[in-house]
Amino acid sequence: MKYTQLGRTGLKVSRLVLGTMNFGPQTDEADSHAIMDAALDAGINFFDTANVYGWAENKGRTESIIGNWFAKGGDRRDKVVLATKVYGNMGADGEAWPNHDKLSAVNIRRAVDASLKRLQTDYIDLYQFHHIDRSTPFEEIWQAIDVLVQQGKILYVGSSNFPGYKIAQANEIAARRGGTIGLVSEQCLYNLAERRAEMEVIPAAQEYGLGVIPWSPLHGGLLGGVIKKQAEGGRRASGRAADTLADPAARAQIQAYEDLLEKHGIEPGEAALAWLLTRPGVTGPIVGPRTAEQLQSAIRAVELELSQEVLASLDEIFPGPGPSPEAFAW
Repeated sequence: MKYTQLGRTGLKVSRLVLGTMNFGPQTDEADSHAIMDAALDAGINFFDTANVYGWAENKGRTESIIGNWFAKGGDRRDKVVLATKVYGNMGADGEAWPNHDKLSAVNIRRAVDASLKRLQTDYIDLYQFHHIDRSTPFEEIWQAIDVLVQQGKILYVGSSNFPGYKIAQANEIAARRGGTIGLVSEQCLYNLAERRAEMEVIPAAQEYGLGVIPWSPLHGGLLGGVIKKQAEGGRRASGRAADTLADPAARAQIQAYEDLLEKHGIEPGEAALAWLLTRPGVTGPIVGPRTAEQLQSAIRAVELELSQEVLASLDEIFPGPGPSPEAFAW
């Protein structure tokens, strides 16, 4: 496994991030524990979750699965850089009682303590804001975070799904207040098929020293060889991938992608991850394996070196927006 610093921090993390969103809803606890053991054995030390994972009436279930894994001992907790998130409504019925969601100081305090209990740990390495909160000023958010850092409950703070201007606003206010390092990472939707983050989010992250953590690196399975798998009688596309393939032009684009990689003898899913690892500012993509086999495929991507020919061809198939602001200005 290869490692890098998380943004401008001294924290060293693996270039793959183990996403745990499937733990509970799609992968049972025993298999989830086996995947985490395999990830740790492979050198992956960066695990990502969120308080809402488990979904619906099972919100918090994923954190509990991870907590039970930590409780097995064997230095599991000490070896893991643990990231979780706050913002979502934790009410099982979908209705949040006032102040039981978003980023008010009272909810941040409540949510941290609840996550710590489920995770069976006394600190969170990276606490991430799952979304912007248009109702809460950053002065209040940072005051709450400063207290938690002083209490030793969290060490670093990151954002998720933030636009570029909110990254700038958050860190400028943090700098004016003093005493806080501000955001150190941004977790955003970013992959070959969805490159809008290159317009503003990634430039802002680089300017302020945030590590970029792409989620959905295979774009809901679209970049994992979906057309070939369908032709071979494998799992049919669903969700975002199915919607995209319903468009003839988009389907032709994905077909060109799969044809290119077949020509070079490269697995599509591994190529999509390897491409992200070449992108400026990217710490590592989040991989969310449902099985041990999917984890091993992701691990192989770290060692995959894409040739300049392949990289150029990928840019032709999936052209990015271009540099900002030239992409939308003279």
